[in-house]
Amino acid sequence: MTLPDRHRIAPRFAGACALGVVLAMSIQTGAAARSGLSDRPPLPAMGPSLRKAVAFATGEQPGTIIIRKNEKALYLVTRQGQALRYQISVGRDGFGWTGIVKVGAKTEWPQWRPPREMRARQPELPELVPSGPYNPLGARALYLLRDGRDTLYRIHGTNDPSGVGFDGTSGCFRLTNTDVIDLFKRVPIGTKVVVQ
Repeated sequence: MTLPDRHRIAPRFAGACALGVVLAMSIQTGAAARSGLSDRPPLPAMGPSLRKAVAFATGEQPGTIIIRKNEKALYLVTRQGQALRYQISVGRDGFGWTGIVKVGAKTEWPQWRPPREMRARQPELPELVPSGPYNPLGARALYLLRDGRDTLYRIHGTNDPSGVGFDGTSGCFRLTNTDVIDLFKRVPIGTKVVVQ
């Protein structure tokens, strides 16, 4: 995966993208209705919100993200003794990691470029999956950096809402699209992320 440009998608481009998806869906729906067949799967659901406000004791400052892999939970500290808890998927055996990183970039409807190492393990993966509703990174991605360098790990959404709550990623942290959109709005670039 490559780190996106420092300038984010302008709202007009995001709107144009959304309009393009709607138009494409209308054309696809009409064609499928005429032919009785569709060569694409139905558009995925955004998924439920698995977020809730909880009591949370920590010495970290409000605005910090704390990921507890063994709980499959991401906590956004909102104030002393309180946090928002999001259910997540975490890295499967051999792909877990810990440490302190920062949110270095944020992207709406990100593209996905599987890293070389992932493509070596799974040669059937494409070089690039364009942004949109079928992209495995889902609706939003937060890019995690350590000492200013891209870790290749992300906090991202998913177009498969049933894919949240277990050990199954290659080290990224996966939320439902509904929850990653909510987190994306709350978290600025530079946010501290503590992975435990």
